[in-house]
Amino acid sequence: MSFKDILKKSFLENYAQTEMSIRTIIIAIALTCVFAIYIYLFYRVVTKKSFYSKSFNISLASIAIITAAIILTIQSSVVVSLGMVGALSIVRFRTAIKDPMDLVFLFWSIAVGIICGAGLFGIALVLSASITILILVLELVPQAKAPQILLISFRDSDETNDGVEKILTESKSYYSEKSRTITNGQISLAFEIRTSDGRKLCSSLSGLDGVNSVSLLKHDGEVTY
Repeated sequence: MSFKDILKKSFLENYAQTEMSIRTIIIAIALTCVFAIYIYLFYRVVTKKSFYSKSFNISLASIAIITAAIILTIQSSVVVSLGMVGALSIVRFRTAIKDPMDLVFLFWSIAVGIICGAGLFGIALVLSASITILILVLELVPQAKAPQILLISFRDSDETNDGVEKILTESKSYYSEKSRTITNGQISLAFEIRTSDGRKLCSSLSGLDGVNSVSLLKHDGEVTY
């Protein structure tokens, strides 16, 4: 028997398996469930004003528990952990993340599972409290109001064109022409505009001779500060 075989045998005998009590496993999984439920509830509160996916939220809670179980398994056996690393390395996920905040919650859930599986429950508590405070504080930071899109369609004439420009100027609103389309004697204009009284502005524009339609659209796109 070579020295290499002796070293290999000694390594497997000493580190192949570490006994973990049922009590330790139950405590780790139970505390992970507590953190998983908290993540579930907090994600539901944070995303109440945007697109909410219940299935994704349930997945967040499940991922934390599954990750904790994997970490507990890795701690119990070096041989199993090596095989598990090889198995997990071939797993590929193709689920699209619709919101960057979903990615934050996904990493949060995985991190809690890893930390609780390692038995460092204090770190999981500090991590969860820190992320909660950070998200709530940053949500309070005011965001600039996104501009609106004003669409006007009217008969091609200098009088109507000048009337539109005059009303936009008198409304004391910021506006910027984005597009101008002329088709069979009809002009379609698109403006990026910031106004405090959109109803009055639309009424004034629709009252001009030759105006066919006026539309004021809101959007949730990028905001220029």
